[in-house]
Amino acid sequence: MTELDPRQTLILAILVLFAGKWFTSKIAFLRENNIPEPVTGGLVAALLFTVAHLLFDASFDFALQIRDALLLVFFTTIGLSTRISTLIAGGKHLVILLLAVIVYLFIQNTVGVLAVVAQGYPPLKGLLGGSVSMSGGHGTTIAWAPVFTNDYGITNALEIGVTFATFGLIIGGILGGPLARFLIQRHKLEATSEEAIEVGFKYEQQEEQIGVDHMLMSMLTIAIAVGIGIELNLLLEMLGFKLPLFVACLFSGIVLTNIMPLISPKLTCPAGTPTLSLVSELSLGLFLAISLMSLRLWTITDYLGPILFVILAQVAMVILYVNFVVFRIMGSNYEAAVIASGFTGLSLGATPTAIANMAAVTKHYGAAPLAFIIIPLIGAFFVDLSNALVIQVFLNILD
Repeated sequence: MTELDPRQTLILAILVLFAGKWFTSKIAFLRENNIPEPVTGGLVAALLFTVAHLLFDASFDFALQIRDALLLVFFTTIGLSTRISTLIAGGKHLVILLLAVIVYLFIQNTVGVLAVVAQGYPPLKGLLGGSVSMSGGHGTTIAWAPVFTNDYGITNALEIGVTFATFGLIIGGILGGPLARFLIQRHKLEATSEEAIEVGFKYEQQEEQIGVDHMLMSMLTIAIAVGIGIELNLLLEMLGFKLPLFVACLFSGIVLTNIMPLISPKLTCPAGTPTLSLVSELSLGLFLAISLMSLRLWTITDYLGPILFVILAQVAMVILYVNFVVFRIMGSNYEAAVIASGFTGLSLGATPTAIANMAAVTKHYGAAPLAFIIIPLIGAFFVDLSNALVIQVFLNILD
């Protein structure tokens, strides 16, 4: 086992991100189907590490605390990009999409249960291939695995759940972009917002200059917002509320970016600036690069057959649901197509995957401000709460 310190992990993550950008620049299929660059680079790295392990028994242990810090920075930038006026305008859409998400959590668990029962396995294992791992991702899987092991006797619940979550993360990052492209081309949709895109730049705007003053102001604002988020999270824990730290950072960013102009009109808020978009893109890209390159793909071979059957069923269901439900109820417009790509990442992988999908789409076609308001809010807060309730309902039914 080779242990990499934070500096080495960061260097490797940057190289992986460069590799993803290089592959995207050279392979038209990746660009045309809006495959996120960190997903491409991260998967290539994970495959190379897997080959090294199988051939030479080599393995690497990464310093994942950098990944966790980047996650806080990224969600803080999303919060800082959120204006209350936009949030109010998207309130109706937020409620509609939240209801669609809750309905899909029930559908996802039903599909998981039916898929494992059809293969002769206990129905409770279907929940591990349902919203526990698919919509919940690795974090929810790790949190719920002891419950399945200790209370329901599924001894390998963690391994099964993490395997599902790994496949979901990969497929969610690959599928979202092509789905959005299909919807945009089929319905001849175009971006209508004149705002700058929320994460990164459009491909033809890569040369846009970033000022030192703007960068310093963005870094200062992000640092303050993260600090407020950490204190807010501690306060919530004292009050008995246990939420992921990035949720508190997201809300501290929202509050800070909206009260700064009220405190003093002279205060420059980084919301909507190219600088904040750049920081957002870098933090998200490096987070995904580290997350994917650290996947130990060789650990999932024992469960490959049954898991692939469940995954295929879940992928088929999400494609149908996105096309015939999500896209239509969100307005059948360009924003709806971008939200559809985010929903795909959200329901198969995780919130960062969802936002990476949307970022890749908007790089090609233009801004979708509403999508970058409601998807992060639902993914960072509402999904975890709703999912916990839905999982408990199914546990009570199947027990």
